[in-house]
Amino acid sequence: MRRLFFTLSHWPLALLHPLGALLGWLAYLLSPSYRGRLKAHTGQAGLSVWQRWQAVGHAGKMVGELPRLWGRPERPWGHAVQWRHPEVVDQALSEGKGLLLLTPHLGCFEVTAQAYAERFGSVKPVTALYRPAKQAWLAELMKNARNRPGMLTSPATLSGVRSMLRALKKGDTVGLLPDQVPPEGMGAWAPFFGQSAYTMTMAAKLVAQTGCAVVLLRGERLNAWQRQRHGCQYIVHAARVPAPIEAVLAAGDAAESAAAVNRLMEEMIMQAPEQYLWGYNRYKAPRAEILTSAEARP
Repeated sequence: MRRLFFTLSHWPLALLHPLGALLGWLAYLLSPSYRGRLKAHTGQAGLSVWQRWQAVGHAGKMVGELPRLWGRPERPWGHAVQWRHPEVVDQALSEGKGLLLLTPHLGCFEVTAQAYAERFGSVKPVTALYRPAKQAWLAELMKNARNRPGMLTSPATLSGVRSMLRALKKGDTVGLLPDQVPPEGMGAWAPFFGQSAYTMTMAAKLVAQTGCAVVLLRGERLNAWQRQRHGCQYIVHAARVPAPIEAVLAAGDAAESAAAVNRLMEEMIMQAPEQYLWGYNRYKAPRAEILTSAEARP
């Protein structure tokens, strides 16, 4: 499997994306639970049937592009990634108080951290929280791919959270996927597209404890016609979180901050709803987190 992954890492996205779309449709057709979840979530958000079908293909493309994203970490993106409003990031970094990047499971969310590291990492590196894969070969691959110049990773544990706090207090940057279901005790229930979802409160805690700036990033995946038109493969969109929302996060109230984060995510998702990972089990109950004695110490 590892050899196949590295072989695919040399393929162009023009081949990886159609292959991924095919895998997405196979998963949709062969898995009743996945199909039912995707239908329910897209219907709840008011998407059309056409948008749902597009989402099926994009979920597969997300898998298909992983060899390119992880298999060759030494290869820079260069002009293959374009930015929209990078001045938003420049301004936030110039404030010198740390920067929190929020990115939902939308489009190519992997490329946002890589693009940040490539453009801004020499000034302020980014630390991203991640959950290691269960397969040993894949866990090692993920770790090597995500630890690159200007980019570091921390496991989704208390020790990882502490490393993110330290980074923000130094004035560096951290990245979160705030629409990911957190472990029990690390979130609050809040509306997400009209249904209660257990939502992480980590973003609010980081803002409350460090006073950092908050910027939204999303990585738009382009199709063949768009790639030819724009001359790139992905577009990273940046937007500053409005001051009233930053104030809600800084206040630290769990329920209010979770609801505010979910509203932000909903607005971002509806900018490109066909690229959201609607098959993700967003409304599941949180799992219990088992901590080591070292992690449990304050």
